[in-house]
Amino acid sequence: MQVKHLADAKPYEAPNHRGCTALRLFGAEAGGTQTVVVGLSHFLPGGGAGPDASPPEKVYFVLAGELTVIIDGKETVLRKNDSCVIAPNETREIVNRGNEVCTLLVAVAPVK
Repeated sequence: MQVKHLADAKPYEAPNHRGCTALRLFGAEAGGTQTVVVGLSHFLPGGGAGPDASPPEKVYFVLAGELTVIIDGKETVLRKNDSCVIAPNETREIVNRGNEVCTLLVAVAPVK
């Protein structure tokens, strides 16, 4: 078992993100797993990412606040304990339209 304390998580720059602080928990440069990359992202009000698409499949799980996910012009609001899957190469935009920080657990499958 490998334990990661939040105090030991390292920040990283997520491409095409704004108003966001991201921490890598496992995978990639953080180590600990080879089959999934797990991160914790904090989006300030007005912050977000995209629109863009990338090959890896992604899972978003909202831990606090709310996040609007836009796919093909359709908007879906995710609130605490809601989650979604973004398919490989699916164009998405995410925006925190609320007045609280949105904390998001992100799991990304590495591209094979």
